[in-house]
Amino acid sequence: MALLLQLRTVTGLRGRADRIAKAVFRGLSFYTRVLENCEDEARFDETFRWPVASSIDGNEILEIQVFNYSKVFTNRLIGTFQMVLQKVVEEGQVEVTDTLIDDNNSAIQTSISIEIRYQALDGTVGAWNDKEFLETPSVHSEGDGRYPLETDSLLSSHRQGLDISPGKSNQQSAEKSFRRAGKGVFSAMKLGKTRPSKDDHRKQDEPAVLEAEDLDRKALLQGLEPDTISLASVTAVTTNVSNKRSKPDIKMEPSAGRPMDYQVSITIIEARQLVGLNMDPVVCVEVGEEKKYTSMKESTNCPYYNEYFVFDFHVPPDVMFDKIIKLSVIHSKNLLRSGTLVGSFKMDVGTVYTQPEHQFYHKWAILSDPEDLTAGLKGYLKCDIAVVGKGDNIKTPHKANETEEDDIEGNLLLPDGVPPERQWARFYIKIYRAEGLPRMNTSIMANVKKALIGENKDLVDPYVQVVFAGQKGKTSIQKSSYEPLWNEQIIFTEMFPPLCKRIKIQIRDSDKVNDVAIGTHFIDLRKISNEGDKGFLPTFGPAWVNMYGSTRNYTLMDEHQELNEGLGEGVSFRARLLMSLAVEILDTTNPEINSSTEVQVEQATSVADNCTGKMEEFFLFGAFLEATMIDRKIGDKPINFEVTIGNYGNQIDGMSKPILRRKKEGGDGNEEESELLQNSSEDEGDEDGEMVSVSSSQPMKPLVTDRNYFHLPYFEKKPCIYIKSWWQDQRRRLYNANIMDKIADKLEEGLNDVQEMIKTEKPHPERRLRGVLEELSSGCLHFVTLADKDQHHSSRTRLDRERLKSCMRELENMGQQATTLRSQVKKNTMKDKLKLVQNFLQKLRFLADEPQHTIPDVFIWMMSNNKRIAYARVPSKDILYSIVDEEMGKDCAKVKTIFLKLPGKRGFGPAGWTVQAKMEIYLWLGLNKQRKDFLSGLPCGFEEKKTARGQNLPSFPPISLLYTKKQVFQLRAHMYQARSLFAADSSGLSDPFARVFFISQSQCTEVLNETLCPTWDQLLVFDNVELYGEAHEMRDDPPIIVIEIYDQDTVGKADFMGRTFAKPVVKMSDEQYCPPRFPPQLEYYQIYRGNSTAGDLLAAFELLQIGPGGKSDLPPIDGPTDMDRGPILPVPLGIRPVLSKYRVEVLFWGLRDLKRVNLAQVDRPRVDIECAGKGVQSALIQNYKKNPNFSTLVKWFEVDLPENELLHPPLNIRVVDCRAFGRYTLVGSHAVSSLRKFIYRPPDKKAQHWNMTGEIVVNMEPEVPIKKMETMVKLEANSDAVVKVDVSEEEKERKKKKKKGGGGGGEEVEEEEPDDSMLDWWSKYFASIETMKEQLRQQEAAAAEAEEKEEMEMAEEIKLDDSPMKGSKAQAKNKEKSKAPKDDKKKKQQSAPELPEKKNKPRIDELKVFNKELETEFDNFEDWLHTFNLLRGKIGDNDDNATEEERIVGRFKGSICVYKMPLPDDITKEAGYDPNFGMFQGIPSNDPINVLVRVYVVRATDLHPADINGKADPYIAIKLGKTDIKDKENYISKQLNPVFGKSFDIEATFPMESMLTVAVYDWDLVGTDDLIGETKIDLENRYYSKHRATCGVSQTYSIHGYNTWRDPMKPSQILSKLCKDGKVDGPHYGPGGRVKVANRVFTGPTEIEDENGQKKQTDEHLALAVLRHWEDIPWAGCKLVPEHVETRPLLNPDKPGIEQGRLEMWVDMFPMDMPAPGPAIDISPRKPKKYELRVIVWNTDEVILEDDDYFTGEKSSDIFVRGWLKGQQEDKQDTDVHYHSLTGEGNFNWRYIFPFDYLMAEEKIVISKKESMFSWDETEYKIPARLTLQVWDADHFSADDFLGAIELDLNRFPRGAKTSKQCSLEMVTNEAELPMISIFKQKRVKGWWPFVARDENDELEVTGKVEAELHLLTAEEAEKSPAGLARNEPDPLEKPNRPDTSFIWFLNPLKSIKYLICTRYKWLIIKIVLALLLLVMVALFLYSMPGYMVKKLLGA
Repeated sequence: MALLLQLRTVTGLRGRADRIAKAVFRGLSFYTRVLENCEDEARFDETFRWPVASSIDGNEILEIQVFNYSKVFTNRLIGTFQMVLQKVVEEGQVEVTDTLIDDNNSAIQTSISIEIRYQALDGTVGAWNDKEFLETPSVHSEGDGRYPLETDSLLSSHRQGLDISPGKSNQQSAEKSFRRAGKGVFSAMKLGKTRPSKDDHRKQDEPAVLEAEDLDRKALLQGLEPDTISLASVTAVTTNVSNKRSKPDIKMEPSAGRPMDYQVSITIIEARQLVGLNMDPVVCVEVGEEKKYTSMKESTNCPYYNEYFVFDFHVPPDVMFDKIIKLSVIHSKNLLRSGTLVGSFKMDVGTVYTQPEHQFYHKWAILSDPEDLTAGLKGYLKCDIAVVGKGDNIKTPHKANETEEDDIEGNLLLPDGVPPERQWARFYIKIYRAEGLPRMNTSIMANVKKALIGENKDLVDPYVQVVFAGQKGKTSIQKSSYEPLWNEQIIFTEMFPPLCKRIKIQIRDSDKVNDVAIGTHFIDLRKISNEGDKGFLPTFGPAWVNMYGSTRNYTLMDEHQELNEGLGEGVSFRARLLMSLAVEILDTTNPEINSSTEVQVEQATSVADNCTGKMEEFFLFGAFLEATMIDRKIGDKPINFEVTIGNYGNQIDGMSKPILRRKKEGGDGNEEESELLQNSSEDEGDEDGEMVSVSSSQPMKPLVTDRNYFHLPYFEKKPCIYIKSWWQDQRRRLYNANIMDKIADKLEEGLNDVQEMIKTEKPHPERRLRGVLEELSSGCLHFVTLADKDQHHSSRTRLDRERLKSCMRELENMGQQATTLRSQVKKNTMKDKLKLVQNFLQKLRFLADEPQHTIPDVFIWMMSNNKRIAYARVPSKDILYSIVDEEMGKDCAKVKTIFLKLPGKRGFGPAGWTVQAKMEIYLWLGLNKQRKDFLSGLPCGFEEKKTARGQNLPSFPPISLLYTKKQVFQLRAHMYQARSLFAADSSGLSDPFARVFFISQSQCTEVLNETLCPTWDQLLVFDNVELYGEAHEMRDDPPIIVIEIYDQDTVGKADFMGRTFAKPVVKMSDEQYCPPRFPPQLEYYQIYRGNSTAGDLLAAFELLQIGPGGKSDLPPIDGPTDMDRGPILPVPLGIRPVLSKYRVEVLFWGLRDLKRVNLAQVDRPRVDIECAGKGVQSALIQNYKKNPNFSTLVKWFEVDLPENELLHPPLNIRVVDCRAFGRYTLVGSHAVSSLRKFIYRPPDKKAQHWNMTGEIVVNMEPEVPIKKMETMVKLEANSDAVVKVDVSEEEKERKKKKKKGGGGGGEEVEEEEPDDSMLDWWSKYFASIETMKEQLRQQEAAAAEAEEKEEMEMAEEIKLDDSPMKGSKAQAKNKEKSKAPKDDKKKKQQSAPELPEKKNKPRIDELKVFNKELETEFDNFEDWLHTFNLLRGKIGDNDDNATEEERIVGRFKGSICVYKMPLPDDITKEAGYDPNFGMFQGIPSNDPINVLVRVYVVRATDLHPADINGKADPYIAIKLGKTDIKDKENYISKQLNPVFGKSFDIEATFPMESMLTVAVYDWDLVGTDDLIGETKIDLENRYYSKHRATCGVSQTYSIHGYNTWRDPMKPSQILSKLCKDGKVDGPHYGPGGRVKVANRVFTGPTEIEDENGQKKQTDEHLALAVLRHWEDIPWAGCKLVPEHVETRPLLNPDKPGIEQGRLEMWVDMFPMDMPAPGPAIDISPRKPKKYELRVIVWNTDEVILEDDDYFTGEKSSDIFVRGWLKGQQEDKQDTDVHYHSLTGEGNFNWRYIFPFDYLMAEEKIVISKKESMFSWDETEYKIPARLTLQVWDADHFSADDFLGAIELDLNRFPRGAKTSKQCSLEMVTNEAELPMISIFKQKRVKGWWPFVARDENDELEVTGKVEAELHLLTAEEAEKSPAGLARNEPDPLEKPNRPDTSFIWFLNPLKSIKYLICTRYKWLIIKIVLALLLLVMVALFLYSMPGYMVKKLLGA
């Protein structure tokens, strides 16, 4: 029952103001939205709904008030309208336009127009749509010139004119849609899998899915352009019309808690700016509990490691993502001591996993010291971190040069949105108290004790443990208490924002033997904080959190203990905990701060009892309408159901009756609280009619349904349960979540619709998407208005307020975005927009999840003989009642179908797929005081049965319902076919049958043997189906049908293969059986097996009411037409699909890689093809070993297939092995699920794709030479000659320059040009990689920019990109774009002199580097030869989770062509048509052929380490047929990125040897070598492909040099062969460098130079130009494979799906019957070039003075300078010492000489050295070329003091200052701004550089300056002009002129003495003098004492 008000307009208003209206009925008021700046008319167009519990009385009043709205002051009332509802009650619908009255009850000229409708209980007045609020048409674009909602104008019925206001039409159409129960009704059942019925649009007044033309026509009538039309959900095929039933969930198996494989790979590259002097750093990498260490680097604070670590795990996802990755740098660790921590960084695995590609690549981690909060950062660590789960594949970005990444600040290891400056924060987690703990008498001691002493005291000693960011904190233990009170807070100190997402809170029971978890709760920090500008810090509570876990029966061993640890879905309530969380950012400058990061526990103040809300009495009611499909294992014992909420209703704990503590006498006024635990013996509280909860149904014996299932006889009598419980009233939280959930459900349904429309190719899915967006935006705005009225009660926590604010912001924002997106949805932007909308959905779901729990979830347990068997868990918010419709839970007061599942681990795997029981249950949860209409949603027509005792009380809930009304129906299940079922037998097939369940009946189809695509074509009739309730409800709300598919086994029971649901189309006895609803259409229903899909079922279901006339009124059923099938009814004609005749031609090529079957090898295989019951067999292969190809290539068969392509059955391919005596065994099978790609459609004569008339000149002009650094687009259309000209012109220019410069005058010497002799294959490779990276970067830049650009431009650009002329224009545009941002970046990083130099790099011919396999680029080379994987059936139960790979038993090669008969004549009449080959004309013969295969392996990257030291010693192994090459002696020591640079030649015979395996093994000195990973390449498909993958086509044709043409056939020969094969006219070479092929003309150069520089005429360049544009040739054209390098992932069968590294390689193939190819290209790795770096240290200046002179007290230093090249610390060289420098000046004239090997291309120094004494061989390291100079103070006796250092990267370092004065700290700190130079270009540099070190405050300071000269020579030059070390011969340096200050005291003795006496030893001397005096006095005293004594004694 409800009252519905539609407020349309208010007219005749005065002035201009913001208007708002308020409508009040029965005390519940609604506000409209504010209309801004309206003048005389306010169009509200809003609908309000009051659900009413008791009938409306005719004299009740509805009041509407209109106000002028003001943000600041109170709203000013304009006028009021009041209406008595008598007429409404009588007529059900009234439209009114009337004037308002003001305060004085006088009428004013303002009038209001409204419509009111009322639906009474008995449904007498027109049924109105109980639709969700999203359809309220209240959203308009603001402003006056708005168009009415298109949905309305389109969907209103045809009769309607244009004058109806939008609201009205939507209302009408909605109402009709409600009466319509066509196809759409199902969708609910099939979870978005629907097909709208074909003839829906025939019936005039049905707002069904209108056909596209219809819509377009209407749109034009109304002046809308078709691009703005949208379809609302009224027309959606998935409207869930049902208002009494909610959707069941189809996925059964719990996904959480199942262990999976994960691999965490971490590369530690280098560290920079480590704080500390002269340290020996080691990096410790920790993931979870595992630790690994890098090697130690000596005396450097910027060590370079490049070491790779891998950690493998097999754990559930939750456990994995909570593991902490910790990187710490430790200083001077060795065997004996653990070293000191410099700094560390931590983040959880989940953060890495949520990154794009699950990885951070080349990012810098900020190190901080957890022990010292006040210290700043301790350095940076550069690393890669990747987390891979099974089946994820990680794309490694190509290794870029180090330039970009030196920008540390720009590449920090932090997720997006985390600020680089993270601060320390304290996390305060307060634990107040817990209640409802289970009795944990699990320890054995406890039971013994109980037996001996008989005491049974509380045996639970709880404490709370909190785990966060790898640290644990615990509260104290509360001994033996079920309601422990802690009031403690646990404090964590962690960087904020933390990179760890979840806090784990666990209540544990302390026990002497072992502590066990009682319950676990995770708090996700993202849900309790918001990082936006208006965001808030994490905050929580004080609020209760509910913990769920294992059942509460107390046995010694709890099999579900894992559930208590938080793994998997809890199956029972365990306890609730009151806690709160707050975060405080620390001010680290404050000296009082406690700087330890240890976890602290301290007392906290307790909170008031009512802080979490007022205690309210809640009432839960449930009715069991049906319990069927009960597993037969438990069918023999009586069964009952128990419902619990929290501990209420739980029989074991005796909680069924809680006591209410009254306010304590003289009490402290605390609220009444429920005592959950103690059971009360006195039966108190019953006098006042207090009802006792009934939480479980009566046990009943089940009846047999069929051999698998039982059912309970709940026929007309339906048992009920009800429970009263007491909880804090925090419903508001759940209400908000419900509103958002409903918006999200609506959105999800809409998106499913759109995807369905795309999949089934319905016209105009974009319109539906617009409708979805429209609903979304109105829903969001509605949320904002609803949530805004939130009452401010005292118990709202800070999180409640902040969450509300942020949800409102987010939704408002989302609503606006949806509105703008809606206008941008066009046909071509559809896909991108769909992705964006899916993000909305995720965001909504995220927002709707309420972190602060209130009422615990409801559990329904099925008990058999008091044992708990299976359960269902219903979130309490889903069944929560609210008077506001939108806030109501989606299943509240609805009948929900629930499938019970097994608890915990028992539910994993096949056991969890069988239904334990199917229940139809009705639930209602609400405040006890609102309980008056808790029965309102039940199917009508019942009487209530109450308990005897409470007869006099009217509101007493019933204990059972007795249905008096019952309808009889006949169900017809039209089971047509299933497809792509699961293979259940070892044969790879199944013997499927379907079992259909409806209410308590079930029937089976027949069993069809050996098929995965059974066509049953069978009608199952269920007679006398009795349904209880009102007839009209049945029509819109029939129960669901469950269909299960089984595999029939000869022995044992049938195997379960999957399940699906459907809803029948219902026909009442008074309706006609006629279109549009009948006969029903076949539809696809998705079959699920566990969580995975397992095929589709094509069927239709109708439920026909048997009227008073009996069955004779029903449409007749034709008897069995097919006598062979016995009494089986076929699907009737109107329902089965229309068939036509098709011919299927099959190309049989051959079989490959067949594995053994039952240990026997396959010898004589044959292929059987079957489709829709017809089929064909291939010829028999006589000897599979000798020749696995078929002798007869093409065969065909004819078959009847449905006209509708979507209904085409799959085609099955089966391979059998024929054995002796006519036996045969199945080898494997493959189902082609969709024939669509094999259907041949004759070409349309009218729409000719290629323009075949005049000539078309293909634009071949070369591009402008690209400035490499700035743009990355490579236009492929280069013609060679022009480029050559460019190069020569450039060279001329350069020669001019050189002449002008007169040799190398000036410092800027140009790098000498590489002439052709210097260029080799690697030059080409590196140039190409550069290009590839630039292109990738360009794409990224373009993508980023496209996002920023306005959408309009984006649409243009997309059009541009899709245009066929993907040429210069589009790319020129891109080029312009990417220039700007790139330039800025480059300026910073590139020195000025380097930029111009980059421009005129000569053009090196390039090849194409694919960063993936060639197959993915060229569609697996299946252009005419397809490969079908043959799968074996299942082998055992355990490999249900076996991957596809493991089930493959071989491959069938061939193809299929399907076409409608007969074919048009012109095809068969074509010249050269061979009828034997049918549609497969012009295929090569499949006789064996000999081929020379040449495999080039370039390098491998990121190999998985195979040795303990975290490295590997890789070598290549190649296998092809019988050839097995192991290149073991050339292994590369200790490398994970080895460069192999090898080629291998193998002779092979196709088809016997066509699968090439390239593997990388790890060499081991002892034991067998381990496989690191391998990759497999199918050479045969490549060889025969039209893309010509035998030998890639190069960019240019040359006959000598590094780019020699590799193919034995010249371009012209290749071209003429292609033209001949493709029947293309040409090639015709013409004068002036033109060639014509078909009607395309290409131009190009015609001369070629040989080695001696002689020019010759040639057509090869022209031919090559055609080949490189072969895809432009009409009909025959396709892209040819270019000269390339492909990157293939290496996989290891032991770790399926996880990449073990990648291999860069390529393969050439040459047929042996052609002329032999030339020798293989030499790609052996470049040898590093030998260089010698001579460094002369001339002088130092301003070195800080460390020592005080002993004699004269002056500050001085004994300076020397030390230098080395990075990586060669052991070869460090020192100058001599300049003693006693008083000014910091030192003179040295000292030469160091560093010889080194250098790789120019990679800018790395190559060092070979043994890792340790025990190493077997030398390891090669590549490290950046960096020179380190340090200045030291020499000490004779103690260790020398380190004063400062500078590190120069020889490739880019600041130019030295001219004088010591100009040399400053800027040169180190401000590198970005300074011009940089490279020693490899300059050769010789001299200047001053600063030495720097950190002072006490960690600030850099200059500690000296050095004048040095760097001179770089190649080894040859160094030999010619040798120089000596230090100051030795040859080329000696003169001795420095040092002032001799060391003996200064000798020359000026007085000064020294004065200094010694006066300053240094003054006090010392005084002290000595005083001491001496004292001594003298004592001595004198002792000397004279005896004499005096004697005198005194003798009295002398």
